[in-house]
Amino acid sequence: MAAFNDHIRNIALLGHAGSGKTALAETLLHASGAINQKGEVSRGSTVSDFTDQEKAAGHSLETSILQFDHFNTHVNLLDTPGYPDFFGRAMSILPAVESVALVINAQNGIEPVTRRAFEQMHERKKCGLIIINKCDQPEVDLESLLMDIQDQLGAQCLPINLPSEDSSRMVDCYFEPEYDTPTALSSVAEAHDQLIDQVVEVDEALMELYLEQEQSLQPPQLHDPFEQALREDHLIPVCFTSAETDAGIEQLLHTLCELMPTPAEGNPPLFLKGEGEKAEPVSVIPDPELHTIAHVFKVSMDPYIGRMGVFRVHQGTVRNGDQLFLGDARKPVRIAHLLKLQGSKTTEVSEAFPGDICAVAKIDSLHFNGVLHDSHDEDHHHLRDLQFPPSMASLAISPAHRGDEQKLSEVLHRLVAEDPSLTIEHRERENETVLLGLGETHLQLSIEKMAKVYGLEVATAIPSIPYRETIRNKAEGHHRHKKQNGGSGQFGEVFLRIEPLPRGAGFEFASEVVGGVIPTQYIPAVEKGVREVMLSGAIAGYPMQDIRVVVYDGKHHSVDSKEIAFVAAGKKAFLDAIQKADPVVLEPFVEMDITVPNQAMGDITGHLASERGMVTGTDAGRDMKVTVHAQAPLANVSGYSNTLKSMTGGDGEYSMQFSHYDCLPVPIQKELMKAWQS
Repeated sequence: MAAFNDHIRNIALLGHAGSGKTALAETLLHASGAINQKGEVSRGSTVSDFTDQEKAAGHSLETSILQFDHFNTHVNLLDTPGYPDFFGRAMSILPAVESVALVINAQNGIEPVTRRAFEQMHERKKCGLIIINKCDQPEVDLESLLMDIQDQLGAQCLPINLPSEDSSRMVDCYFEPEYDTPTALSSVAEAHDQLIDQVVEVDEALMELYLEQEQSLQPPQLHDPFEQALREDHLIPVCFTSAETDAGIEQLLHTLCELMPTPAEGNPPLFLKGEGEKAEPVSVIPDPELHTIAHVFKVSMDPYIGRMGVFRVHQGTVRNGDQLFLGDARKPVRIAHLLKLQGSKTTEVSEAFPGDICAVAKIDSLHFNGVLHDSHDEDHHHLRDLQFPPSMASLAISPAHRGDEQKLSEVLHRLVAEDPSLTIEHRERENETVLLGLGETHLQLSIEKMAKVYGLEVATAIPSIPYRETIRNKAEGHHRHKKQNGGSGQFGEVFLRIEPLPRGAGFEFASEVVGGVIPTQYIPAVEKGVREVMLSGAIAGYPMQDIRVVVYDGKHHSVDSKEIAFVAAGKKAFLDAIQKADPVVLEPFVEMDITVPNQAMGDITGHLASERGMVTGTDAGRDMKVTVHAQAPLANVSGYSNTLKSMTGGDGEYSMQFSHYDCLPVPIQKELMKAWQS
């Protein structure tokens, strides 16, 4: 295999908001010579946070693609957002990297997004690195923090450097161990030995040299087993740093460039061919001479240059002017300008090899998770789908100004193209367009972006609860519609009976009319009248369901009977029967799976009980967490995102899906009926 990609490292910075990822990225760019002066997050001058929204918010909202060169190594650094509401955006870039660097704020320790990022790193088999940032801040207990990391994330998390006694500098424990330098934690020798012991465990021959023959091992001898230990999650190096003072940055650069895996050394993402159960894994090799395979992991919509797709080359070579197929398309797209990114800035390049991250603009068909390839041999190739966190907040949206309906549709599709963790639902029964996201902030900033970037103002509302109406007993109804205004009149008479159907059965209509008392051509008119009531409701204005209607008798007039008369008669006869059939309002119930720390379980179950919910079971999870399974009325948990945040400090997540309809409590039903009648 060609050695050209040995100099590439692809690394994602993940971690909770406030851990200092963007400041750390800025420091790495400066230390490597990629920029002349460090920007500051508070001043909105960093390379990474370049959008107006990010500058105003003071934190990252999008993933930024950064790059620098150091030690003859080219590093693609992906700076991701750390707020829980934007974790979907952070997840979406994982197929593009071999390594994940978890950034932890030394003052705050392990936080919710840290745990979620660690789980994703483990699930996606990414090589891991932990960066403890802000080590020189006052009242920081680094020894306890390291113990917490090893206890919660694994004993394989071992320091590669240690803070000095006053934390003003970091002491190397691996490359050139400073054995005689006192540290704030264990000795350098102890940390060095722990690292070597962990690495040689994956290589029996090396272990024999080390243990039995007592030979000292140098970093070049340890390279291959070190990479194997990273791939197998047998080792996660821990690097202490301070982005503010540059302490530990030189050792971090060494670690990124010399120890983290190349595209050929990391665990490749799982590519599949085919769909569903017939999908089979396919081998994708980082060789520039093979067919091209590249994966689109990010899409941005620029008001000036249009759609830009950012992709990672996994196999083959992409060159300016290439004709590539997108997915299963028969017509290729042309790569007119191949771009490298540095925050908001672009530089055109002539070609991209396996491991390279590039972008291409003005190709409207590019979409998230798309696969670019140069041969139909790779048709139907795709990556294993990312399972994004479930939507936890929703808003019904409509254009603030008449005539903007089409623009709203276009802008929504642009938002979803940029952010795959956003979802749009069109609820026909309620005549609502609903935007769903990972939290209230996620939605608020999306609404703000509509106005500031796309010039579209929208009105928002809490989505309507889809109540329904039904009946609980059998009944019969009758109505004679007679109207005479001079000339030909209107006449139609209908007798019908109704009965409840099982929940979810829908609506049935049948005719048992004999003898032509209602001519056959008017039976559809009777059904039309009945369906009008089914749609508009009879007692509270909500659609009806689970009812069987049988028209069995009636009368007609040879002159005055017409369709409109039987529509009216069918409608009124149905309403008559409903009032005798014990009508009720139904409310939707949802099934919920709520995952929280063990200590929050009591608060969760207590709150569910207060909201008419019912716990149906619990499952113990990993990392001291429990999943509560429950059913609850949608009306009581439609704003559950903020409730869960307040009870868990943001360290919880949930999913919900429709379960069934059940009768609404009488007091609430009376309120709905009164509101409709008024």
